[in-house]
Amino acid sequence: MKILFLVQGEGRGHLTQAIALGQILRKAGHEIAGAMVGKSVGRTIPSFFSEQILVPVYEFAAPNIVYKNGQMDVKRTLSSLLTNFSSYHKGLNFINQTVTKIQPELIISFYETYGGLYNVIFRPRIPMVCIAHQYLLLHPKFIFPKNNHFNRFLINLNSKAASWLSVKRLALSFREIESRTDLKVTVAPPLLRKEVLDLPVTSGDFFLVYMTHHSLSKQIIDWHISHPEVRLNCFWDNTDASEVFQYDETLTFHRINSDKYLLMLASCRALVTTAGFESVCEAMYLGKPVMMVPVPNHFEQECNALDGVISGAGVTSKTFDLSVLQDYLPKHQDQSRKFREWYRRGENMFVNEIEAVSKKETSPAKKAIVS
Repeated sequence: MKILFLVQGEGRGHLTQAIALGQILRKAGHEIAGAMVGKSVGRTIPSFFSEQILVPVYEFAAPNIVYKNGQMDVKRTLSSLLTNFSSYHKGLNFINQTVTKIQPELIISFYETYGGLYNVIFRPRIPMVCIAHQYLLLHPKFIFPKNNHFNRFLINLNSKAASWLSVKRLALSFREIESRTDLKVTVAPPLLRKEVLDLPVTSGDFFLVYMTHHSLSKQIIDWHISHPEVRLNCFWDNTDASEVFQYDETLTFHRINSDKYLLMLASCRALVTTAGFESVCEAMYLGKPVMMVPVPNHFEQECNALDGVISGAGVTSKTFDLSVLQDYLPKHQDQSRKFREWYRRGENMFVNEIEAVSKKETSPAKKAIVS
């Protein structure tokens, strides 16, 4: 089957999921013809994606979250939609042109907002499967943070919009939950790149910190000044800093580098991260405790953190107060064995779910309807 990926380029989670699924589908004999990636205006897609996806990458302008002082700025995020409207409109047309050029048999969307709009506006005869952890939030048994009904409505509205007219949603989950096919929600294990699976795991003497925006580094430095004896290795997106910025003997900042990050993740004592789903999954697979710090005003990350705690990944905190992690570590129970058992069921599940779409589309009954 000839497959085209449509990937949200914000953060690294959806990019690494696309890489992982590409590895699985090629192994099963399918062709990945290309990857269309939506990115914010002025931002570049991390080099690891083009290096590891192994297909032509087609970039286009897409909406993104705007941050200010380390937190999500809702007003600026909404205003950017109007400011860059013409670029976003071109991006939607670019998707249609690319699909027309490549002529795939299936489109797989990794939570790219334009996926649903593309289906509604252009009405392609090509089926679309949508994959993301966010679709798990549509499941009636998902547990949300308390007193956030409006935010819950908004994120689920966005998830429905991103998957308008898709044939199914594959909802990635930390743990097994029964699927709800009546809601087009099939619960599936996380997608992890094979590079993660082959890592040798050791227990080092440092905490690894991954932050989605370098402005969050101030909190890390403030805590470090009071706890200089704790060794910290931090990854950030600060392009103004050198590849490796040595703050002092026990605090080091690294420019985001996928290979270096994974090696340090496999050898750290624990991970501190801004509650991105993918980072938590990698840590759980490697048996590393996690402190999840949701970006302020980022409801999706609040949900990830709560779900991660329920799944035994670790502890959550509103700030980068690493003392919370220190207090938690003696109580942590390793979930890696249970998590790996759930993860290993994924390869066959993804192949079967995706191939089922092809069989349905080419069935005699389907052909009769189309003709």
